[in-house]
Amino acid sequence: MTMRVEAPAVATDATVRNRRANAVAFAVMAALIAIAPFVAYPFFIMQALCFALFACAFNLLIGYVNLLSLGHAMFLGLASYVCAHAAKVWGFEPVSAIALGVASSAALGLVTGALAIRSIGIYFAMITVAFSQMVYFFCVEAPFTHGEDGIQAVPQGRALGLFDLSNPWILYVFVAVVFLFGFLAVQRTVNSPFGEILKAIRENEPRVISLGYRAMQYKLAAFTLSAAIAGLAGATKAIVAQNASLTDVAFAMSGEVVLMTLVGGMGTFYGPVLGAFIVVSMQNYLAQYGEWVTVIQGVVFVACVLVFRRGIVGELAARAKISL
Repeated sequence: MTMRVEAPAVATDATVRNRRANAVAFAVMAALIAIAPFVAYPFFIMQALCFALFACAFNLLIGYVNLLSLGHAMFLGLASYVCAHAAKVWGFEPVSAIALGVASSAALGLVTGALAIRSIGIYFAMITVAFSQMVYFFCVEAPFTHGEDGIQAVPQGRALGLFDLSNPWILYVFVAVVFLFGFLAVQRTVNSPFGEILKAIRENEPRVISLGYRAMQYKLAAFTLSAAIAGLAGATKAIVAQNASLTDVAFAMSGEVVLMTLVGGMGTFYGPVLGAFIVVSMQNYLAQYGEWVTVIQGVVFVACVLVFRRGIVGELAARAKISL
């Protein structure tokens, strides 16, 4: 009788502790975002926030559904091109252009996901690489992308006709709001009943199927949502950088988001954010070393894997016995 009473109490205490830890972590992250432009170059922070959102989208798949997508850059890059073209050529205001970019990535995610999720493991990863390369060559040849030149001088315009994004401070607030919206969307998804089923699929998919759930539909929904959030990151980045280029859709970008997620902590909310800031910081502050930046990134990655087996945030959370 004692065991039946204490077990729920222990579980409740752990849940409360995790909620408090996540509330504190979110408050700290929001505070750091608020003060960051006063201590660092605002454009760098905005770029890092876009990549952090991209890493969160990727982590939704690999961390909670155990689907390794090695072609996730296709969603980032396609949304970037569509948003840039809509803003520059069609005259869309920023929010509408971003929304169109997100819709294009979600549509691509729905189509590619419907085919890719039929495979598992390395076969799934290879199929996503194949689709990513198809999208890359499409972006090379399509007239509206301007090939290797990309789309330059993308107008930042006025968001909703009210907020002038050519003002760096207004643009920073806009990007911060977009990031927090995407981050909370991922967090809410994972903590919802839908997210619990995704975690169950990650742990034991055959058992989930035996309980009557249609695992394929849940995986497709997660893949499409991840693609849409990655598209949100790519479209926002196009407005921030005022360009869209082949770099955004290249295979190397898919590799970088894997690095961001693993360094920060796969299957954690804040790990991909920290990992993105670490990787983007290395790219910016070590740019003087040229091609050696890749070597340095490799060394940092190996060191993190050896010292932090679950990523930096994952290891810290495990030691503190909380979930972040």
